[in-house]
Amino acid sequence: SITKKILSGLLLTGAIMIAATSPYFLPNIAKAYLRNKKYKNSDKRKIAQALSYLKRNQLIILKEEGDKVIVELTEKGKRKVKQYQFDELKITKPEKWDQKWRIVIFDIPDKKRVARDVLRDKLKKLNFFQLQKSVWVHPYSCENEIQLTAEIFEVTPFVNIIIAEKISN
Repeated sequence: SITKKILSGLLLTGAIMIAATSPYFLPNIAKAYLRNKKYKNSDKRKIAQALSYLKRNQLIILKEEGDKVIVELTEKGKRKVKQYQFDELKITKPEKWDQKWRIVIFDIPDKKRVARDVLRDKLKKLNFFQLQKSVWVHPYSCENEIQLTAEIFEVTPFVNIIIAEKISN
């Protein structure tokens, strides 16, 4: 969970810059991350370990620029964050319905069958109603969630979202 928080934080900020006061700057990154927060020593160690893991697995890049260290997400790291976001994807129900239906239509080629099946499964889990085989309906705003799913599986050109006020029958 610490790894997820670090990756998500990097996605939001783009990069983190800290002072590198020693050649062992991973602990310093942990200190920067923990600044103004009260953590136990074991938590600090876990954060340093998580950062080390992220670097070792090429999810982050550490660049030294003078006396600063810049921490950035790699493309692999960005994909991992999207995967975390996908796993935790939820559609929040607003207090008041806006009287509009979100219709998701997709025509995903057979060579991307796995992506099509995952999208269909995700729509079911998000409580969409299946109107036809590749036509799904939901009453609440969900455009960002559907776009994220389509991006992750590289099927964006094959997925359309329609916002309608009325569906007959």
